[in-house]
Amino acid sequence: MKHSVFDFLGQSPVAKTHARLELGEGCGVTIWENNNDRVRYEAPANNTFSLYLKGGTGTYRTDAGRASGYPGAVCVMPEGCDSEWEINKPFRFVHLYLSNERLRSGFVRTHDCDARRMQIDEVTFTENQRMAAPLLQLAHAAYQDDRLQAETAMAEFFGALDPKSRSISAGLSTHVLRRLDDWIDANLHEIISLEIMANQAGLSSFHFHRMFRVSRGLAPHAWVTEQRALRARQLLLTDQPIAQIAADCGFAHQSHLSRVFRRAYGVTPAQYRRLKRDLS
Repeated sequence: MKHSVFDFLGQSPVAKTHARLELGEGCGVTIWENNNDRVRYEAPANNTFSLYLKGGTGTYRTDAGRASGYPGAVCVMPEGCDSEWEINKPFRFVHLYLSNERLRSGFVRTHDCDARRMQIDEVTFTENQRMAAPLLQLAHAAYQDDRLQAETAMAEFFGALDPKSRSISAGLSTHVLRRLDDWIDANLHEIISLEIMANQAGLSSFHFHRMFRVSRGLAPHAWVTEQRALRARQLLLTDQPIAQIAADCGFAHQSHLSRVFRRAYGVTPAQYRRLKRDLS
């Protein structure tokens, strides 16, 4: 099993967490403080986006020319990229951890484009205000355990990931994907099978599954489950009973909705509804 950057830092005898906020499966925010340490990330799982909050001038990337950090510096560590760090002075930083699946899903939904137009390059110590701003918001959200603020910050973060212009072959066309999305949206209350979706696209189940995953970055069933959870999140803003919301979104029962919703957002439907009502 691969270790994440969070796991590697957690093994350090001196690195300490100041706040942590889990935002569902494959997404988490942690504020760290470290000093007098050496850390090596070996082929880490998940993608890590970092913003230095305080200090950083004594932090060096030793395998990349010993460049040093500074307050406001942004680092991007894609999944699988090794790096070595030396910390000689106290500093505080926030990490956003995203699995490939969560990253692709957020990118595709935000920009309504093919997942292959996303490109995450390794970056060490750069100024990127469009990415720094939502990372700072996520730090505030972690300190305050504010999931709704984190929800807004994540939307801004995905918006900062500009799609790349590139020639794309294979996969499903934009027209077919949008037609599928409209059909799924209109039929979320029903059982949606791979065969039915493939028929909508005019393909065999085998070819549809492969081409959909190439274009969306997720398997069809995972995409539909996310759509169901998103619809439920919208309906939780109403007074509709949660059991009815579960049925309207195609879940087998309320417990099924609760399991999926908690995995997606880190809270149960009832907790999410209370958070929204407390805000208003």
